[in-house]
Amino acid sequence: QVQLQESGPGLVKPSQTLSLTCTVSGGSITTNSYYWSWIRQPPGKGLEWMGAIANGDRTYYSPSQRGRTSISRDTSKNQFTLQLSSVTPEDTAVYYCADDLGHWGQGTQVTVSS
Repeated sequence: QVQLQESGPGLVKPSQTLSLTCTVSGGSITTNSYYWSWIRQPPGKGLEWMGAIANGDRTYYSPSQRGRTSISRDTSKNQFTLQLSSVTPEDTAVYYCADDLGHWGQGTQVTVSS
């Protein structure tokens, strides 16, 4: 059973860079799925797809996040990461990682506040 687990700081100051890691267990990040995505849900709002990394390290980003978002992966650690730069309070959300087979992490709350 593939499991995904997000980790990272729960509190980030405005203008800083948010960095989150998704650790994949029970499967390989290179073979179990093709796309590995980051999704977030701001309070009171719907899910927002932020971007994905595919095998071969091709990356895809939401147009609304392009320029601030970077996704990478470390196959030796079976992890992929999200970096979101110049964060503002509007980036406060629960952040999820997911594969394209329906496996999601439990989500991690990130609050942007000074």
